[in-house]
Amino acid sequence: MNPEKRVYEYARRNFNEVYHCTLNPDGPGVVRIFLVPPVVEGEEGGDVVASVAIINGQDVIPVNTSWAILLIEFIRAVNRYDGKAVTDQDLEQIQKATCKAVRKVYPFISKKRLRNDIYTIMKTFAQVARGQEVDEPIEYMPLGEYAPFMRAPHRMDVMVSAMEKEGRWNCNQKCVHCYAAGQRQAEEAELSTADWKEIIDRCRDAGITQITFTGGEPTMRDDLFELIDYARWFVTRLNTNGIRLTREYCDRLRGVSLDSVQVTFYSYDEGTHNGLVGAPRFADTVAGIRNALAAGLNLSVNTPLCTANRDYVKTLEFLRGMGVAYVTCSGLITTGNAAKPESERLQLTADELGQILREAVEFCHANDMEINFTSPGWLEPGFCNELGLPEPSCGACLSNMAITPGGHVVPCQSWLGGAVLGDMRADTWHDVWYDARCQQIRAASAKMDGTCPLRKHASAGEDANAGTPAGAVTAGVDALAGEHASTNEGISAISNEGVRTPTAANAKGAIA
Repeated sequence: MNPEKRVYEYARRNFNEVYHCTLNPDGPGVVRIFLVPPVVEGEEGGDVVASVAIINGQDVIPVNTSWAILLIEFIRAVNRYDGKAVTDQDLEQIQKATCKAVRKVYPFISKKRLRNDIYTIMKTFAQVARGQEVDEPIEYMPLGEYAPFMRAPHRMDVMVSAMEKEGRWNCNQKCVHCYAAGQRQAEEAELSTADWKEIIDRCRDAGITQITFTGGEPTMRDDLFELIDYARWFVTRLNTNGIRLTREYCDRLRGVSLDSVQVTFYSYDEGTHNGLVGAPRFADTVAGIRNALAAGLNLSVNTPLCTANRDYVKTLEFLRGMGVAYVTCSGLITTGNAAKPESERLQLTADELGQILREAVEFCHANDMEINFTSPGWLEPGFCNELGLPEPSCGACLSNMAITPGGHVVPCQSWLGGAVLGDMRADTWHDVWYDARCQQIRAASAKMDGTCPLRKHASAGEDANAGTPAGAVTAGVDALAGEHASTNEGISAISNEGVRTPTAANAKGAIA
């Protein structure tokens, strides 16, 4: 069999699921690897495009076909030791098994070279996961270019709690800017624990690698720990207002292996924060942040910016004093309460927002804090790049989608008033992903033009949730690396000289 046919046959047989392993699970510097193969199309012997490796749910790295095959066999070999401490002797067996399997596809590649490539891949992924300088060259690839080969978004936001329950308000706050308040799909009857477990299983079968538990306020559910624990295969995140994050609660979250938590916090000033959340909850949220840090949870804090909390640097000073190192900020998602006059009158102009962000970036860089701005459509193109930040862009039906409290699939967590894309329990994922409207929205998101349709239509006096205008998309609520309304504009590609023959099918445009 010629090399091209061997590669194609391997891809046809094996590129039909997501592969996952965790290295150093119980120690510092954990590395969680998800390899997401592309959809294999075309005639037998044709080119196979890059796969995508997702590291710790944050960094998305295209990997050429030869390295993807090597990584699949390595993951398979590692997972034979699931739950066991791997000895040096075990590691030797893992390498032998990996090399033996890969050489069935690439018989002329030496074992020495394969071992070297295994070492290079693992070292590179570890450096990426730990935020270290990467030895291998990193190249840029727009996520939009990869869209045709995706089989699912990387992240699914599961809205496990509704805004209303049995006719009563079901949140411990009433935020002025809440994008879910008053939205039809946000008020659906909540699914049972068993129903959500079925949906979690379906997410895994679809090839989704990250689940964000959100709402409403997800901590209103008593079975949240059980659901997070059930989703251990995924990178799991929790979006919360922090009110219920007692020390015991945080310890339980750590016990069910939650990967990260994001708390929404409006201001260092108690009166301002309480006014924007519609309840006297400042002290509870501050205590929740402290408890999450004390429990060793991976914590980030998000602040939606408006005229009432424009003194954002003071909030950053307050957070830094508590030990917070990772922050995000955003404009307002103009839907739900945020589309009402009480919220609209607090919106910042682009110039005001730009100045606040510039000062915030200067403070964070001077004080060893990481910051991202996550709202597309608010600032001029290129502004974030000038500040050294990624340019936010809509990720609806591309990097992220959402499931409503009743199990319906929507393009993102903000789109809660229009037609749904399907039912996660009743419809096949293929029918949802390849639904004509889903494909239309994905194609628009793949343009990576930095626009937010919800903001655009609100500015024009239209209701973006009334339906999906031709070519329109809906803004996402959180991103792979910075949770709240966008996807980063591109993904990095490792340029390597890995397992390769002159006739092997390498990734087009991803890896040199």
